[in-house]
Amino acid sequence: MARRSLLFSPGDRPELMRKAPRAGADVICFDLEDAVAPDRKAEARESVRAVLADPDFAPDAEVCVRLTASEPAVDLDALVGAGERPATDRRADPCLDAVMLPKVESPDRVERAASLCADRGLDLAVFALVETAGGVLSAESIAAAPGTDALVFGAEDLAADVGATRTDEGTEVLYAREHVVLTAGAADIDAIDTLYTNFTDIDGLHDDAAFALTLGYDGKLAIHPDQVDPINAAFTPDPEEVEWAEAVLDARDAADREGRAVFEVDGEMIDAPLIAQAERIVERAGAGDR
Repeated sequence: MARRSLLFSPGDRPELMRKAPRAGADVICFDLEDAVAPDRKAEARESVRAVLADPDFAPDAEVCVRLTASEPAVDLDALVGAGERPATDRRADPCLDAVMLPKVESPDRVERAASLCADRGLDLAVFALVETAGGVLSAESIAAAPGTDALVFGAEDLAADVGATRTDEGTEVLYAREHVVLTAGAADIDAIDTLYTNFTDIDGLHDDAAFALTLGYDGKLAIHPDQVDPINAAFTPDPEEVEWAEAVLDARDAADREGRAVFEVDGEMIDAPLIAQAERIVERAGAGDR
């Protein structure tokens, strides 16, 4: 499943939540945490539930809800009801594929969320948001937790947590940004890069997304619908890359049939790392065709 772009939508704005799929993001995330004032949490839970339970709401995207850090069980009860439901009774199931956990600092948070979902008859992907110093230092164990499906890097909260000053170059969060994607790669799960806060600076966004791709990220957060297309474009290979990748995979298949471990494409010797790169390019290209 492609996760080039993840678009946040405030949980207390049902009109925006219903419009969110039109932006074309691979993942839409209804936010009960940062985007909702404390005195509007209950209202937001009801709004998210109403949208997710609407039979006319059927987006061509993965649907996620960012739970609150303090009351995830309350959030889930509001969304799907308390207690496990019979497997035969799924008529009221919401259109929900994943949950996001804010400020994760240990694998226990992931395991607890997965258990809360299972108790309610839900099998959901868990996106662990790593956005504190403790979270970055524990990223390896968080990524390795059985319930973790993706790591999400949050640079703004991390900078606030450690007292760093955000700069255009981003050197103050570069180590953490690299560390998160490395731990996700080691665990063979997706890594989603931090947001780009200036949603009017499309050129800057594209450059930042392209840099995230070079680090190894699979996608990037978006806070405005206008950010989705540039992010998708940055994480979608151009035709020349796809042509090279397809040639590599065709040559690999031919070499396999002939019992050869090493082969060449256009004068370039191809080995396992380049084959893996080609597979990744073809997979990303397929995401752009959905």
